[in-house]
Amino acid sequence: MSTVTASTEPVATKAWVENRFVYLRLSDERIFAFPANRFRRLKEAPDELLARVRIEVNGHALRWEELDEDITVPGVVAGRFELPPEADA
Repeated sequence: MSTVTASTEPVATKAWVENRFVYLRLSDERIFAFPANRFRRLKEAPDELLARVRIEVNGHALRWEELDEDITVPGVVAGRFELPPEADA
């Protein structure tokens, strides 16, 4: 008897940035977004560099080469951020 195990970790198939939010399309077609200001290097990044996000490690990681920043897809989907949310002004 054989057993098939399906991966339950989220995997990104597309990543883009709009209005300083990082959006991910996941392999199950969900769209997930998080504010860039939840990560120190992304918060300080100019819009031009923030937009240069790449998907790596077979959809399990996001990479900003010029910012030297790597973020795991399962981590952000689970709500693990570097910085607390900013208080409303």
